[in-house]
Amino acid sequence: MDKFGKIQKVSGPLVIAGGMTGSRMYDVVRVGERRLLGEIIELNEDRASIQVYEDTAGLGTGEDIEFVDEPLSVELGPGLLGSIFDGIQRPLDKLLEGDGDYIVRGADIPALDRERKWEFKPLVKAGDSVREGDIIGTVSETELIEHRIMVPFRCSGTVEEIKDGDLTVTDTVCIIRGNDNQMHELAMRQTWPVRIPRRYVKKLFPGEILTSGQRVIDSLFPVAKGGTACIPGPFGSGKTVVQHQLAKWADADIIVYIGCGERGNEMTSVLQEFPELKDPNTGQPLMKRTVLIANTSNMPVAAREASVYTGITVAEYFRDMGYSVALMADSTSRWAEAMREISGSLEEMPGEEGYPAYLSSRVADFYERAGRVRCCGTEGREGNLTVIGAVSPAGGDLSDPVVQATLRVVKVFWSLEDKLAFARHFPAISWLRSYSLYEETLDRYLKEKVSPDFPENRKRIVYILEKEDELAEIVRLVGADSLGGQDRLLLKTARIIREDFLHQNAFNSDDTFSPLVLQNFIMSVILFYHDLLMDAVNSGVDFGAIENPETDEIISKLKFSKDLNQEYLTGIYDEIKSGVNNLRKGGAGD
Repeated sequence: MDKFGKIQKVSGPLVIAGGMTGSRMYDVVRVGERRLLGEIIELNEDRASIQVYEDTAGLGTGEDIEFVDEPLSVELGPGLLGSIFDGIQRPLDKLLEGDGDYIVRGADIPALDRERKWEFKPLVKAGDSVREGDIIGTVSETELIEHRIMVPFRCSGTVEEIKDGDLTVTDTVCIIRGNDNQMHELAMRQTWPVRIPRRYVKKLFPGEILTSGQRVIDSLFPVAKGGTACIPGPFGSGKTVVQHQLAKWADADIIVYIGCGERGNEMTSVLQEFPELKDPNTGQPLMKRTVLIANTSNMPVAAREASVYTGITVAEYFRDMGYSVALMADSTSRWAEAMREISGSLEEMPGEEGYPAYLSSRVADFYERAGRVRCCGTEGREGNLTVIGAVSPAGGDLSDPVVQATLRVVKVFWSLEDKLAFARHFPAISWLRSYSLYEETLDRYLKEKVSPDFPENRKRIVYILEKEDELAEIVRLVGADSLGGQDRLLLKTARIIREDFLHQNAFNSDDTFSPLVLQNFIMSVILFYHDLLMDAVNSGVDFGAIENPETDEIISKLKFSKDLNQEYLTGIYDEIKSGVNNLRKGGAGD
C-alpha cells in the first residue's frame, strides 16, 4: 500500500482521482486523510472514478488516495451468525462499543473477532489428499449450526499438518502441500471478492418447496429451494412484514437478511424481534442462524450498492457448506436508486427514468447467484440459495423499470395491493396478479410429501377465486340476489377462502405459521363443504336455505388447529356433512 494518487474532484459519494496508473477496476482504495473506504468503478488513462462508502463531507482536492491492491471482499468464517454488519461488513456492535451511537468515518474494524477462540475439530488427518471445497474440520458456531471449514478455492494437495483445539480465526489450522509442492497455511478465516460469484460444480434443478408457513404463498404461489422471488408493492402494503415472516419461518438452515436503504426503525424492529423468536425445532433463538446486513436510508448511499453483494456472498459461503440458505433483500429499489445516483455522478447516458442502462444486467447478475448446486469437494454435497427481493416502485407502479427488470429473471411474483392492505387483508398478496413458475415442478414433491390431492386442491381454489372476480362486475351492477344459486354459492365459497384461508395474522401466535399439512386440510375441508352445498343447490334446495353460520364458524377456526390426528380430521368432515344434511332436510320443500 505504498502507491498514492491525488483527489481532483469530489461530487457526493463520487471522487475523481489522478495519478492512478497501475490501479485496477473494482480495487479498494483509502481516500483522504481519514482513509475513507472506496472502490474504483471507472478508469480513464491515469484518472479513476471512486465510489466512497462513507460520507465525503470535508474531503478536498490534493488529498492522497492510498492503494490497497485488492477488490472489495468480505471475511468468511466462524462469527458471522448472530451478527449485524453494515453494507461493507463492519460489525455494528463493535462500532457501538468503540465509537458510540454514530459511526466514525474511516472506522476500520475486522468483520470477524480476532480474539475469540473457537473449538476446531478436524475431520482429516496428515497424509490425506484434499481438494478445493473439501471440509477439513468443524466448529460449533451456535447451538443450531455447525460451521464447516473448507479448503479454499484453487488449493489442492496433501495434508501435512492438522491442528485440534481452541484457535482464533487467524491461527493456522491446517498445512497443505500443494500439487506444485508449495506449502499452504490455512486458517478458519477466508476472504472472497463480493462481485464475483463463488464457484460450484454444477447447478441443479430445484425440486423442493421452501415452506414459509404463509398459506397464500405456500399453497398458491410457492417458491422452490434455490429459486427466486420478488415482492413488489406500494408503501404501506406490507412488504417488510412479509419479508420478516419469511425470515422468521422459512424452511432454511441459514437466513441472510439485507436491510438495503429502508428506514432505520424497520431494522430496529428486526433486532428487537429476532432475539425473542425461537426456532420451532430446537427452541433456540432464531438469531443463532441469522446474519443481518443493515444499510438504512440514513447511511451512505454508495454502501447501499455494496450491501446486496456483501449479503449474497455470505449466503453463498454457507450454501457451499451444504446448507439451505434464504436471502431476503429489502429493498432492491433502494439499491437501484443508489446505482442511479452513482451513474448520474459519472455522467453516464441515462436509461429509462434516469436509471443506468446496465440496470437490467445488474439485477439479473444478482438473482442468478441463487440456485441449487452441487458444491465443490470430493463428497459431492448439495446446497441451495433462495433469493427473495422486495421492490418498492413509486405509487405501486408495476411498470417501474426496477420491477420490470426483476420480473424478467425471477420465477415467482407476489404482487402486493394497497386496496387489500387498506381492507386489513394481510398478507396483501393479490391472488389474481401473482404467479409462480415452480407450480408444476413442485407438484410431484407436494404429492409425495404432503398429500396426493394438494395440487388439485390448489387448482380448484384458484379457479373459484378467478370466477369470483368475473362475477364481481355483475354483482356491482345488479346485486348478488340476481345471480343463480350456483353463482351465489361460488361467491360464498370465495369469501370463505379469502377470509378463512388467505387472510393470516402475522402477530397471532396461533396463526402466524401454518404447516403444509394444515394448509391442505383447510383447502380440502372448504372444497368438501362447497361440493356438499353445490349438490344441495343442484337438487333444488334454495340457496337461502343453506346459509349456515355455525358450519362457517367451524371452518373459520380450522387455521388455529394444532393436533391434526385422524380422529380430529374425521370429526370435522362428519360435523360438516351432518350440518349440510340437516340444511337439505330443512330446505327440501322450498
